[in-house]
Amino acid sequence: MRETLAHPDTAGDGPPEFCTTSAKSGPEGIGHKKHRRARRETSMAASDSGAPPRDSFRIGMLLYDTRYRSYTIQIFVLMCLMLGAAWLVDNTVKNLSALGKDFNFRYLWTTAGYDINQRPIEYNSQMTHGRAALIGFLNTLILALCGCALATFLGVVAGVLRLSNNWIVARLMTVYVEVFRNIPTLLWVLIFGAIMTEAMPPPSAFRGDDATATMILDAVAVTNRGVYIPEPLFSRGLGYWLISDTVIFGPIYLSLTALAIIAVVVASVFANRAVIRHATRVQNATGVRPKTWWKSILILLVPVSLLLAAMGLHWGYPELRGFNFQGGIHLRNSFMAMWLGLGIYTGAFIAEIVRGGILAIHKGQTEAAFALGLQPGKTMRLVILPQALRVIVPPLISQYLNLTKNTSLGLAVGYMDLRSTLGGISINQTGRELEGMMLMMLIYLLISLTISSLMNVYNKRVKLKER
Repeated sequence: MRETLAHPDTAGDGPPEFCTTSAKSGPEGIGHKKHRRARRETSMAASDSGAPPRDSFRIGMLLYDTRYRSYTIQIFVLMCLMLGAAWLVDNTVKNLSALGKDFNFRYLWTTAGYDINQRPIEYNSQMTHGRAALIGFLNTLILALCGCALATFLGVVAGVLRLSNNWIVARLMTVYVEVFRNIPTLLWVLIFGAIMTEAMPPPSAFRGDDATATMILDAVAVTNRGVYIPEPLFSRGLGYWLISDTVIFGPIYLSLTALAIIAVVVASVFANRAVIRHATRVQNATGVRPKTWWKSILILLVPVSLLLAAMGLHWGYPELRGFNFQGGIHLRNSFMAMWLGLGIYTGAFIAEIVRGGILAIHKGQTEAAFALGLQPGKTMRLVILPQALRVIVPPLISQYLNLTKNTSLGLAVGYMDLRSTLGGISINQTGRELEGMMLMMLIYLLISLTISSLMNVYNKRVKLKER
């Protein structure tokens, strides 16, 4: 038997609200009534506060509820990536096991057994593969730094001259940009390598009174075996400091002489910047900028000149002895081909970046500078280029990274960089192709991230600061 009862709490507020209850009485029926009353009170409190009642969670909400859908997709993709990585690792381990090989880097401690022609630090064939990889790493850094410097210089000059009012100069720079950037990098490297090897005179051409070739300023010899330049020597140098002497890398020394020179140069640059900032404050306060050129010359040149004189700087010039030049610094054909090929090729791209950055500056800036009496050269140097840097620097970072990674083409002309040592001969001798490639990829990644971080710091300094 069932009965309908009006809810006592709503008897005086309107139509009675009916609920169906069991006819039986007792504790069970009373508890059921209390439970319904609590639910009704909770619903009324929620309606009074204006908040909609919360629905209970259901599995389908993971896909159809916008609050959970993005998390569901992200977790699913992450799990797929993890499963894919696990499959790759498992497959690699099984294949290595089938070949009777394991995964380790112990080969870096074994004897390399091959020579490297371009050696920035001491090396011989009896040293380890780790030492050979270090030589390749240093050669990669040297080539990247020299290439970026050459590319930046050529790019800035060509980018500015492309906007010149001189028709011939502008067209010549256009030809340079269009020709070099539309031919692959490797072809330019091979072309410059062939020029250095076939078109340059042999060392014997510099011999005798009837020599067919002469040294540049009696200091630089350009031959088919490379370029020989003077070497800085110090009679009272500060010596070397042993940084580490490990089995894998061997002894690594730091030149205290070079460290002292770098410290003095950096200190001079910061001091010169302080002088320039002081002149700017004076100009903002009085309207007249004091002359700072002679102070900058003294600050930048005098300290380092005194240091070099105190350490007994002198130059070791290359001399023809026997069948080849001796003394000085020998820049081999492989380095020259890579340096010229990468620098000139990347410079064409930087030229377009510089031209685009200059064109991004409103012409009113140039007209205002001319109205103040500034010459075109000073207008470009003091007004246009500083503002264009905020447009130039971001794509310039990409060109520096491309040039650094393109140094791996050195194997084509025999330049012993990281790709030729760690990723080439060492892999062929030890059969550790997986370990070598992974280590080489990690090193290139760290180099690229370092360059990107440093350039991003510079980019933040030159970007437009709003007041």
